[in-house]
Amino acid sequence: MDLSIKFLGHATFHVQAGEDSIVIDPFLAPSNPACPVTQEELEANYILVTHGHHDHVSDLKDLARRTGAKVVSNYEICDWLSRDGITNVHAMHIGGSHIFSFGTLKLTAAVHGSLLPDGSCGGAATGLLLHFRNDRVVYHAGDTGLTYDMRLIGEKTSVDLALLPIGDNFTMGPEDAVVAAQFVNAEKVVPMHYNTFPLVDQDPDKFAELLKAEGIDCEIMNPGEELTL
Repeated sequence: MDLSIKFLGHATFHVQAGEDSIVIDPFLAPSNPACPVTQEELEANYILVTHGHHDHVSDLKDLARRTGAKVVSNYEICDWLSRDGITNVHAMHIGGSHIFSFGTLKLTAAVHGSLLPDGSCGGAATGLLLHFRNDRVVYHAGDTGLTYDMRLIGEKTSVDLALLPIGDNFTMGPEDAVVAAQFVNAEKVVPMHYNTFPLVDQDPDKFAELLKAEGIDCEIMNPGEELTL
């Protein structure tokens, strides 16, 4: 199974896993000025959502309605969608895993909030641990601070690609993200959740140097770029 991962800016990714098209945390143009595509230009049969903040769900409802994609998230976000007529949802929660057509997804702990744009409670923020059918493992940390729980991920598996926030202020910053990469035993890291707003401005090249010093590869992706695993 071919696995390609395209960065769409901020914490949004489009993953093509064989025949499955997966969008993670849809924050698309024009709401996201860094994103090269609008929701009308994107196809998906799965949408994975880490938490309820605007910069992760701004295009969720429109994309779900147009594509008919199955939305996978925590129970509270799935319930919020169902009450608005979006019923192709699969509710999960932290520590739980489920087998989908692309592979196995486990929701991991993330230390963050999850208030939805309309003020509803979005439940607990999560990360995404994806074991794809080609045996590649991808960890999307979601928005989170550094937690010792991340070490459990690395003790159980090797992560081929870790998508880690480095923006600081709202999430962990570069130094903590290096520790997170070590904790999850990451072979390669793509930094995310930075330079979208002034409060999360960071130099990704400096982050890459910090990772290199620890023997970890870093792939700095511009919005629209993709890599293959």
